[in-house]
Amino acid sequence: MKYKRILLKISGEALLGEQQFGIDQKPVQKIAKEIQKAREMGAEIAVVVGGGNIFRGMRNSSKLGMDQASGDYVGMLATVMNAIALQSALNQMNIPCRVQSAISMNQIAEPYIRYRAIRHLEKGRVVIFAAGTGNPFFTTDTAAALRASEINAEAMLMAKNGVDGVYTDDPKINPNAKKLKQITYDDIIVNGLKVMDTSACALCKQNNIPIVVFDFDAENGIIDILNNKEIGTYIN
Repeated sequence: MKYKRILLKISGEALLGEQQFGIDQKPVQKIAKEIQKAREMGAEIAVVVGGGNIFRGMRNSSKLGMDQASGDYVGMLATVMNAIALQSALNQMNIPCRVQSAISMNQIAEPYIRYRAIRHLEKGRVVIFAAGTGNPFFTTDTAAALRASEINAEAMLMAKNGVDGVYTDDPKINPNAKKLKQITYDDIIVNGLKVMDTSACALCKQNNIPIVVFDFDAENGIIDILNNKEIGTYIN
């Protein structure tokens, strides 16, 4: 395998399915199957799931105003819901899994403890990190980069919805947008490419963690990356 320990970043929108907001079991089960395949290869897998599928839907359907800090805390709770849903799907496939939350929720998740998370990975358990960093004003992209750094992940895999890498422009809007097979961290920061937060990118650069952006709708995407096949966009 090209990478032994990876952190998989999944957007909350990946769990939407055909719904406008909420959690659809079909994409959750698909994600669980892709994780299972990679685990059977011997990979150690940590996961960070966003919360946009719940929070953005709630925000769009509500006329109530909310300051950013409060909104960010709501978003953190949404990531916990998604983490539990994914954990349930993995458990149904007899895959040992632990959810660690940056916000104390002892009845439903372990508190985030770095060395415990690493030990779970060494024992072959999938670890899902929930509640972001536990602080407002930080996105789940930044949380993913932080956790990847803390657990000594060899790569961060960013699963996108219907986009198979990084483009010069939004390919859904601009048909002339060109796919970039390999770029540097600085290309994202300097050119303002909307792949991930610049703070998350800078953190990966600082800790020398390569990033692979790929389309999660494509079957066997994680396995292909582990087998060193050229898919998506490689950032280093």
